[in-house]
Amino acid sequence: MKKSLLLWLALMASTSALAEGGKEIRFGVDPTFAPFEWKDPQGKLAGFDIDLGNAICQQLQAKCVWVESNFDGIIPALKARKFDAILSGMYMTEKRKAQIAFSDKLYNGPVFLVARKNTLQGNTPEQLKGKTIGVEQGSAQETYVNQHWRPQGINIVAYQGADSVVRDLESGRIDGAVLSGMMADYSFLQQPQGKEFAFVGGHLQDVTLFGAGAAIGLRKDDEALRQEINGAIAKILADGTYKKLAGKYFSFDVYSGT
Repeated sequence: MKKSLLLWLALMASTSALAEGGKEIRFGVDPTFAPFEWKDPQGKLAGFDIDLGNAICQQLQAKCVWVESNFDGIIPALKARKFDAILSGMYMTEKRKAQIAFSDKLYNGPVFLVARKNTLQGNTPEQLKGKTIGVEQGSAQETYVNQHWRPQGINIVAYQGADSVVRDLESGRIDGAVLSGMMADYSFLQQPQGKEFAFVGGHLQDVTLFGAGAAIGLRKDDEALRQEINGAIAKILADGTYKKLAGKYFSFDVYSGT
């Protein structure tokens, strides 16, 4: 009897370990947004968001599964259960909060207008009237320019993927681009192809769009997963993992955006 009980307990422990080891979190990601996410020459996903996701999964003893999705369709894909959460530089806005839930903040950062040096006088609507500005579809930056610039006579072109915005900026098809300052600095301005380009004016301000920072997007009915992820975020912030990962990409406090 005692031997049977011990065998049963061993079997249950083994089954529990297998179940825990088989836990997955499927993250939706648009790998066109270095330094947050991109593909290396071997086609492997890399970047700050990828590192953060893997650290969160490690805390939760889960396996990260990455599902690629265009950013402009990433919320509908989440709702359609193509993945469990969005980890792709998504800023918390009131419009998005009406559709999905968010984890605690992951990071914050300024948004800038980028253009070829000495081609634009500034970043006010008056200085940009008649110009053509590129932006990524579905981004908070697109919402900003549609609200603040398009009504003032500024031509706005939306692209699928930030890399497409940058390519047309380089080629001269657009006069400027509104981009995440962290992304633009790391993957463009610091690179040889970006040496003739620069930020124009100060960072663009809109507390409603940019003030809350970026976080992981989840379905509203996945409260248990949200709480698990929040617990993991708190742990990697407290034990220095977050600071170590951020230091690979940024020279300033990316959590507060200062």
